[in-house]
Amino acid sequence: MAKATKKQALGRGLSALLKDPENDIQSVSDKNADKVIGNVVELDIESIEMNPFQPRSNFNDEALEELASSIRELGIIQPITVRKLDFNKFQLVSGERRYRASKLVGLTTIPAYIRIANDQESLEMALVENIQRQDLDPIEIALSYQRLIDEIQITQEKLSDRVGKKRSTITNYLRLLKLHPIIQTGMRDGFISMGHGRALINIDKKKDQIAIYEKIVSDGLSVRDTERIVKDYKEPSDNPGVEKNKNGKPAQVPSFVSNGIDALKDYLSTKVDVTASSNGKGKIVIPFHSEEEFKRIKKLLTGE
Repeated sequence: MAKATKKQALGRGLSALLKDPENDIQSVSDKNADKVIGNVVELDIESIEMNPFQPRSNFNDEALEELASSIRELGIIQPITVRKLDFNKFQLVSGERRYRASKLVGLTTIPAYIRIANDQESLEMALVENIQRQDLDPIEIALSYQRLIDEIQITQEKLSDRVGKKRSTITNYLRLLKLHPIIQTGMRDGFISMGHGRALINIDKKKDQIAIYEKIVSDGLSVRDTERIVKDYKEPSDNPGVEKNKNGKPAQVPSFVSNGIDALKDYLSTKVDVTASSNGKGKIVIPFHSEEEFKRIKKLLTGE
């Protein structure tokens, strides 16, 4: 306990040093810079501004309240990181959730590591540090990678070294940005996974992406189900839902079948294979790809 009190007192002493106009530290070579830069300092929350380079844009209110409750009971366990902008003025580099939760609790000061960095360095620090977090959604990670590439002019190969990820991993995230914005939002909100998104990327037309996305959400389809749907989309039959004959040509079916198959497919929300002879005899095949899908189809057909 004595050590913690001494450390906190040291932080407050450094805070007073920063508020002294005669010790306005602007670079690592300035007097007393070694006492402040890289050390934990108690800063006034009001002296810290938000980071425009923050990759995270979604903050769960419930999770923030839980963090605020923890801070209320235990205090700030891990300091935030800021960079010095001007005299007694700082900008958040990382730790925005802790910063927001501290303001919710009503704290007036917060422990912070102080860095000296320009805009580009601050952007890189914020993005690289946040990419390492486990709670970013796939789209936030993809946007962070894209910003690093665009604004720091870094290649995927160098980015791979910088963040410690395989280049193929980075490429897979970046490809998610080709999805329709509605699907990106669905991924951020947890309606679909990154696996669903990676399957949907193979659909070029955005309206078709949306149609399959809506089916995934409404039917609760798995990633494997989605991959099958995309495969069927990419390799369609000449007359979807109707089997081909041995010559690879569409089998001739009565008009009552060809006229009614679309309604059957719409009702069941799945692919339906039909074979029929000219005398009206035939069979209907309804494939399913999971226990859940089988039960859904069964309920539609039997009402049970």
